[in-house]
Amino acid sequence: MLKILKDMLWLSRGVRVFALVGESGTGKSFRAKLVAQKFGIDLIIDDGLLIRGDAIVAGKSAKREKHYLAAVKTALFHEKAHRDEVARVLQRTRWKRILLIGTSEKMVRKIAERLQVPHPHKIIKIEDIATREEIDKAVQSRKVEGKHVIPVPAIEIKRSYPRIFYDSVRVFLQKNLGPAAITTPKLYEKSVVRPEFSKRGRVAITESALSQMVVHCIDEFDDSIRIQKVSVRSDSQGYRITVTLELPFGTQLSGNIHNLQQYIIDNIERFTGILIEEVNLVIDRFSN
Repeated sequence: MLKILKDMLWLSRGVRVFALVGESGTGKSFRAKLVAQKFGIDLIIDDGLLIRGDAIVAGKSAKREKHYLAAVKTALFHEKAHRDEVARVLQRTRWKRILLIGTSEKMVRKIAERLQVPHPHKIIKIEDIATREEIDKAVQSRKVEGKHVIPVPAIEIKRSYPRIFYDSVRVFLQKNLGPAAITTPKLYEKSVVRPEFSKRGRVAITESALSQMVVHCIDEFDDSIRIQKVSVRSDSQGYRITVTLELPFGTQLSGNIHNLQQYIIDNIERFTGILIEEVNLVIDRFSN
């Protein structure tokens, strides 16, 4: 109820939230200013930073983290001090439209919740604004060279994050984008960075480690539940977990199963920073 009231307050101020979604390395940050220009967006949230125009106004960059999982946590505003800082700036700054950038719809919804703004009312997929060839080229550059883009000028990055600065690129926007087309071509500068975690190589959580965490969560929740099988798979939206269980006879299912699902999701996301898209619990049998 409180979340609904807050959303209504934002909407009464004329606030609209947009999201740009695509897999890691597909060129979202590179095209962020293009999207902002088209829809008249004031602010951009990208990898832990709050950006207004050509300036970083709050937050910290996930690109400065030394490890991949730490970078994911920063991008998701996992730390309270980080998200509170950005949320305070959002609350005291005059703005109407904001763009959240993330790898999935669940990620941008979670960012919105943590920054206390409404869920996105319009979600733009990277495939809607970039060709397959452009996306493949961006992905290849990320894999081979470990280069990332931050949608602010080089001088801003050199001042805030000099150790990871690599290069800058200037983009001359003159595309026809429909009703909200750019009438006057504009030059934007973007910064190319090479984060510490990209130099060291990407560190992903293994299915085995995730399975062990699931087992630990279930044991903490109710040690009378027996686990028969845990399977994990991942896609561009996040991780999907299926757990086959044996429950004691007489177990109250209503509410308990949902609570267990949420307990697993909340704990894994809190301690790892990764996104769990779904947890399916399969009751195989009841035991005496």
